[in-house]
Amino acid sequence: MKLESHVQGRWCAPGADRIEIRSAVTGDVVAEATSGGLDMAAVLAFGRGTGGTALRRLTFHQRADLLKKLAQHLTERKDELYRLSLHAGATRGDAAIDIEGGIGTLFVYAGKGRRELPNSSFLLDGGVEPLGKGGSFAGRHIVTPLHGVAVHINAFNFPCWGLLEKFAPALLAGAPVVTKPATVTAYVAHALMRLIVDSKILPEGVLQFVVGSTGDLFDHLTCQDVVAFTGSAATSETLQRHPMIARNAVRFIAERDSLNAAILAPDATPGTAEFDLFIKEIVREMTVKAGQKCTAIRRALAPNEYVGAVIEALRSRLGAVRIGNPAIEGVRMGPLVGLDQRRDVLAHVAQLRSEAELTFGDPDNFTVEGADAGRGAFVPPLLLHCADAQTASKVHAIEAFGPVATVMGYDGIGQAVALANRGGGSLVASLFTHDATTARDVVFGIGAFHGRLLVVDRDCASESTGHGSPMPHLVHGGPGRAGGGEELGGIRSLAHYMQRTALQGSPALLAAVTGSWSKGAPEVTMERHPFRYGFDDLAIGQTFLSAERSISLEDIEHFAHFTGDTFYAHMDEEATRGHPFFTGRVAHGYLLLSFAAGLFVDPDPGPVLANYGLDSLRFTRPVRPGESIKVRLTAKEKAPRNAQYGEVRWDVEIITGTGETAATYELLTMNALRA
Repeated sequence: MKLESHVQGRWCAPGADRIEIRSAVTGDVVAEATSGGLDMAAVLAFGRGTGGTALRRLTFHQRADLLKKLAQHLTERKDELYRLSLHAGATRGDAAIDIEGGIGTLFVYAGKGRRELPNSSFLLDGGVEPLGKGGSFAGRHIVTPLHGVAVHINAFNFPCWGLLEKFAPALLAGAPVVTKPATVTAYVAHALMRLIVDSKILPEGVLQFVVGSTGDLFDHLTCQDVVAFTGSAATSETLQRHPMIARNAVRFIAERDSLNAAILAPDATPGTAEFDLFIKEIVREMTVKAGQKCTAIRRALAPNEYVGAVIEALRSRLGAVRIGNPAIEGVRMGPLVGLDQRRDVLAHVAQLRSEAELTFGDPDNFTVEGADAGRGAFVPPLLLHCADAQTASKVHAIEAFGPVATVMGYDGIGQAVALANRGGGSLVASLFTHDATTARDVVFGIGAFHGRLLVVDRDCASESTGHGSPMPHLVHGGPGRAGGGEELGGIRSLAHYMQRTALQGSPALLAAVTGSWSKGAPEVTMERHPFRYGFDDLAIGQTFLSAERSISLEDIEHFAHFTGDTFYAHMDEEATRGHPFFTGRVAHGYLLLSFAAGLFVDPDPGPVLANYGLDSLRFTRPVRPGESIKVRLTAKEKAPRNAQYGEVRWDVEIITGTGETAATYELLTMNALRA
């Protein structure tokens, strides 16, 4: 394979430096890449101008639709990605984490974009804040896409997932991407990019692909650009020290080294379900992707009295792991990604062995099925035991990025918490316990040092996604050594690529700019009831003020017996004496809502198709028998959902006869669009 970059709308390989990429299994050359020769200033300008402009014209829903179409396209054409992943040492199961995980992330963000974001190109953050006594001056926050490029620098271990999990939230936020894969597995990422480009789903300039060095790209970064990096701490530190990062305050998101821990709690004695789950999870994390996962378990903590049993159980399971060519059925663990990686892992293991004893695995004597152990980058699972984790330092500071884990003992949960935190900040830790008190102590003891915590017990094990699997719905990242960044986390991750801005002005101006009415903005009155106007013709601020209705004692008693809600405050005058909120019997809050609906609903068939919910309901003043209420109904916001209908959000206020607010809420309706 001749690997090319895809920039400025075309495939190219202008660099003079040739790089041979070898199979992790056989050592044979499987691809050739070039490095350098790209005009990085032009690449970034193309992304900002062509890609960024195209994306910012789209709404969140339209961007979500692009993600869904792309996910569907890749699902139908993923076989080539599986084939190429064999050269990277990935078994079918390993490759599924990379390929299906990446495509699945596209689907998740497509769904969240449709369900959780408005059909607009910007976000409102929080409500309107009154800033003047007279109500003529107010403020609120808006969130808009940056006018730059997201530069994504990915690690070698997940060439598909790494590209797609960064790309999905960036695209949904409206940020064009320049992505750079790690060279050693770039042939898999290159095949993925070919599928994406050939689909013609994405607007031009939205995703550019750089093989080899980034050259002088960092010299051309601006305050509108974002860098997201996954890789080693050393490389991350070098990039973060680039003068343009500091000078232009370029946002830098790092995900790097992590000495993740798994903790066996004292209640998880040998023979319990939690003990067995602990052993199973460690073996899985040591062998999946040959331990080349930033979330893999590096430190296994167990009560001192269980350490012997833990080591024996791990040795038994690891002894059954078949190592070899991942194309062979039954092989559970393939090689590391390359010979350089093997040298790096073995060098780090040598350092760890100065503080820990090797209890399983011999890197100089192990069986490899269907491949030459000398030509391929094979390393067996290596299990170490650190007898004095309290005074040791290297086991808490050196990460051997391969099938390596160290067992260490602790005395009491407090000591386990302290040992876990000595990792200096990690992506994930897991706790195996069936005791809620232990879980609480550990969660609040180590939470500040970890980006994700997994508590495993017999109740959740069958559905648990595992220690090493970040989910697109939850944040992936961690403090300190882990980089201090966050990726994924659902809609939260869009904030990396957007700017929050405080907007101040009159309520009328705020409503006109944001398309969201608030109290104090003009109320538009029309001849007909607002429910008689279709989605297209309904104006933001259009208001209906109902007639009044009196609330009688008979109404309250009928509602109580009809619904079964005979709470004392509605039924017993004497019981409310001395009550902090009620001075006598009061109407049910839901009676008020029901009567309010009767006051504002226009009953005849028309553009309103359905009422599908209430948001932000608050009862602010009790209503006593004999008082009256009326309703103000105002069109607050509207957004098209599809070709047939749109969502209208109504601001509703229930007002007493004396002009006081009794309740407020937002009503959601689906309104028909013009045919």
